[in-house]
Amino acid sequence: MTEADIEATDNKLTNQSKLLENEPLARYTSWRVGGNADRLFIAENIDDLQAFIKTIDSAEPIEFIGLGSNLLVRDGGVRGTVIVMHQALSELRKDGKYIYAEAGVTCGKLARFCANQSKQGAEFMAGIPGTVGGALAMNAGCYGTETWNIVHQVLTINRQGISHVRNQSEFIASYRHVEMPFPNEWFLGAWFNLEPGIAEDSMQKIKNLLATRLASQPLNLPSAGSTFRNPHGDYAARLIEASGLKGYQIGGAQVSPKHANFIVNVGDSTAMDIELLIRHMKDTVLEKQGVALQQEVRVIGEYA
Repeated sequence: MTEADIEATDNKLTNQSKLLENEPLARYTSWRVGGNADRLFIAENIDDLQAFIKTIDSAEPIEFIGLGSNLLVRDGGVRGTVIVMHQALSELRKDGKYIYAEAGVTCGKLARFCANQSKQGAEFMAGIPGTVGGALAMNAGCYGTETWNIVHQVLTINRQGISHVRNQSEFIASYRHVEMPFPNEWFLGAWFNLEPGIAEDSMQKIKNLLATRLASQPLNLPSAGSTFRNPHGDYAARLIEASGLKGYQIGGAQVSPKHANFIVNVGDSTAMDIELLIRHMKDTVLEKQGVALQQEVRVIGEYA
């Protein structure tokens, strides 16, 4: 993107949209690590996002992030443009029989909104520490339920800035993975199909879920949620703990003593510390338990 492109884009955007250069991504990830993005864009609305994407050269890499809660950004940063959905695409409303949420809405806010609208089935979303966009992209879930179980339709955007409404049946969702049949498209929002419920019952489920999460997860330190997927019929945390890794530390990255499938930043971690610890956990569990753990955390960027 040239300086002229940036200036032209700025002239089209609302006062709330932001285009930043050489922006530290540690501010936008839950691990609080990572290098700088060449450019970082926060859109006020979908119209601004569409206008901005049209200015990006077709060869320039684009990364979309939400809360950065399932993401490791390497210390060398990210080339190209990073688009932040959180704090930007935040529309949340009842749309006929469905609940519509834009990609920047946090999963917890969606869960509470659905409960207050006397809709049941989205309570589990309160336990997902991310945004709707990220939940759609990885089929996030917890306590036996997954995002795509309640999706009716999704709204996407492509590199030309054109949006599309796609049906749930056009995607193949599996455990922590969604097959994206449309190249260079990203999720902007979704319509969720939920059953009628009782608001008080749903809110109580959410409270119980959050209490369980607080008791079992190290929420007082920066982390990215679960590091590995649960193998079929087992739990990654059990395998890691059985391998003697609870509390194991490389630099400022530590296997949480509270939950073995969490890596926490104890204060001065680098992205390399975390990546090395992930590799060590994989190798150790394979050696001692005979199980090859599958990484859940997405890694982007370049080494320092």
